[in-house]
Amino acid sequence: MKILIDIGHPAHVHLFKNFAKEMLIKGHQILFTCREKEFETNLLKSENFDFISFGRKYRSIKGKAFGLVKFNYRLFKVALKFKPDIFLSAGSMYAAQVSFIYRKPHICFEDTFNFEQVRLYKSFTKTILTSNYKHPYLGKNNIKYKGYHELAYLHPKRFKPNNKILKELKLSENENYVLIRFVAWSASHDINHDGIDYKNKIKAIKEFSKYAKVFVSSEKELTDELKQYKLPTSPKDIHSVMFYACLIFGESATMVTEGAVLGVPGVYLDDTGRCYTKELEEKYGLVYNFSESKSDQEKAISKGIDILKKLDNKKTWVNKKNKILNDKIDVTAFLIWFIENYPKSINVMSENPEFQNKFK
Repeated sequence: MKILIDIGHPAHVHLFKNFAKEMLIKGHQILFTCREKEFETNLLKSENFDFISFGRKYRSIKGKAFGLVKFNYRLFKVALKFKPDIFLSAGSMYAAQVSFIYRKPHICFEDTFNFEQVRLYKSFTKTILTSNYKHPYLGKNNIKYKGYHELAYLHPKRFKPNNKILKELKLSENENYVLIRFVAWSASHDINHDGIDYKNKIKAIKEFSKYAKVFVSSEKELTDELKQYKLPTSPKDIHSVMFYACLIFGESATMVTEGAVLGVPGVYLDDTGRCYTKELEEKYGLVYNFSESKSDQEKAISKGIDILKKLDNKKTWVNKKNKILNDKIDVTAFLIWFIENYPKSINVMSENPEFQNKFK
């Protein structure tokens, strides 16, 4: 089987990397395509995957409209040469639309429920895979599974942290540190978002520094004032960095969720929010959600301080993580089965959703 996987964000490389590795071992052919937003190509290179980059993404609305035509054309040319049997993505409008023209199924994951994007791929997509938390209805072709994207690569069966990262960070094994994440707010679902203001970025760093070492990961270039806090490690090591952290704070839903499934509490700020971060707060108590309002920024910082004041409480977070793992599945194992048995796997999941429990 030939599978074309279209990547729209660095997190998508992590989402599909273990699937791709196992499918390659099984004799399937995998080709990744991407547009460059941050460090997608670096991650693909580090995993030794075959991939084709279509260049930098466009940030303006006009640029995105032009990019839809340009990237669709380039992806179609690649498809003609590679001849995929299935297109796979995490909500890629490009993979969806090209698959429709090419007359092959597009299977996608969805977790942001940004309907500006969903409308551009939904009609061209055969199957949409979503988690089983409460979320907007996506239609009859929606299959629900018991998991998060992050459990495709951070499930204990898939991930083992490397404690050598502590030496790279110049930390002792028991030294506490916080990871703060700032995003660029340049995605289509980020329009009209401003995130944490600069004053509160400084405040969060200085307040957290009273209790732990602080590292900052940012999509945008850091100011001279903040460069001293820049996370020095390679992007491929980010999950080991997270594993040993005592708090994930910031504007990235993906990173706070990654932290949560590793047993690290997270504080997340976003006006829109995410269905999965809400579940992680309401059901598991591992993420705390706040808006971008000035008052909520202050509350988020206070919540971070409150967590850092109780650093001897680590067993509580581990117990909460274990509850997640008891409820959810190994998403990579599920995806391998789903793709290899497609389209029969649709009927299996529709008639007997509990079948997926075999992937726990």
